[in-house]
Formats: sequence, structure tokens, C-alpha cells
Amino acid sequence: MAARNERWIGLVSDTHGLVRPSAVKALAGVERIVHAGDVGDPAVLAQLEKVAPVVAIRGNNDQGPWARSLPETEVVEVAGALLYVIHDLHELDLDPAAAGFHAVVSGHSHRPGIERRAGVLYVNPGSIGPRRFSLPIALALLHIRGTKLDARIVELEA
Repeated sequence: MAARNERWIGLVSDTHGLVRPSAVKALAGVERIVHAGDVGDPAVLAQLEKVAPVVAIRGNNDQGPWARSLPETEVVEVAGALLYVIHDLHELDLDPAAAGFHAVVSGHSHRPGIERRAGVLYVNPGSIGPRRFSLPIALALLHIRGTKLDARIVELEA
């Protein structure tokens, strides 16, 4: 999927206990998966680990002993690019640009979106779990070339 100097990372969130086969197929070839919370069941992480190594954080719906082992936020370094992972972007209590982050990955809203602010890429991959209202089922693929980051949303069939 990638040349030697570029990397592809899968971004997912809000699985709420469900990993769709279409999500597994869309993630094929990524070198790592970042889960931005509301995992729902530890079996989700085990399923995703079969695709690529997983970094996951705890979302507001992640409860119980298994979930307490997940951090509330995480810093992920990929080939010199720094990603800050938080479930609910409204709880962000730092300036990502000042802190040296290249991207912020969040979830919670189930609304996929990509934007740049002050040189930082903000990505919400949406949800690959149960459909919420009329929102799409989606994940994101993050393309890293040095510290240049781009992302795209991949909508999945339910």
C-alpha cells in the first residue's frame, strides 16, 4: 500500500462492540490502527489486532475492568509524526500546535470529518459500529509522508 517513506494508519472510533467485515477489508494493508474510544468490548480490539497493531483509548461508554486498562488519551508517534488521540474533542485541554502535534484524532460524535486548524490535521473517523441516526458508517485512512499528513474518510456499507 505504501512506499518506503510513507505510512498508512487506520483510524476508527465508536465501534460499540461491532467490527464490520467491510471495516476489516478497508483496513487491509495499514501498518497500525488507532481507535479513538467507545470500543464497547475487548473482543473488538482482538479482532482489529488481526489486521494490524492497535492503539486504543477509552471512550465515555467503555466501562468495566477491561476498559480501565485503556488510557483516556494517547500520544502516537509514527515515523516522526505525532498524533494526539482523545475521544471527545470538546474535552481537549491543550493547544495541539503549541504542543507539537501534527494531528488530533477524536471520535464520540459519530460524524466523520477532516479539517486543518493552525497547521494541525483534525480527524474524526466517524463510527464503524451500529448506525446512529442517519450518519454514515465510516473510518479514516491517514497517509503520513514524513511530517506531512493527509486523511480521507472511507464510507462503508452497512
